[in-house]
Amino acid sequence: MKKLIETFYTGLRDLDADKMVSCYHKDVVFEDPAFGKLEGDRAKNMWRMLCQNAKNFKVEFSEVEANDQSGSAHWEAWYTFSKTGRPVHNRIDAQFEFKNGQIIKHTDHFNLHRWASQAMGWKGQLLGGTGFFQKKMMQQTNQMLDKFIAN
Repeated sequence: MKKLIETFYTGLRDLDADKMVSCYHKDVVFEDPAFGKLEGDRAKNMWRMLCQNAKNFKVEFSEVEANDQSGSAHWEAWYTFSKTGRPVHNRIDAQFEFKNGQIIKHTDHFNLHRWASQAMGWKGQLLGGTGFFQKKMMQQTNQMLDKFIAN
């Protein structure tokens, strides 16, 4: 299963969404602070959208560990946040659960306040640690995803 995680992140590094989503079970559940919980095709389409829209994108992954049931990895992404043009360096810790040789559950953990401070400057510094900000962020990211899926 370690190879599965490495394939997933190699796909992300290469902005190859098809390679990434091939690692996901059809009933996958993805969750992170920016999108909240996404299931099945919504989770797969999130990666398609992110790969398609990436600007100045670079990713590195490390600390990949896995057994037959679960795994984990650390990954870091550098990119330009499209809304503000500001550079972001996000550090993420991922947890995985497997079913039938694929990822059935994928949870990314990162510091949303730190991310918001980079992506949005002083507004992110001021509001990025609040529940209000996270709720608003999830609304906006899911609206973008809805629009992407509709096209």
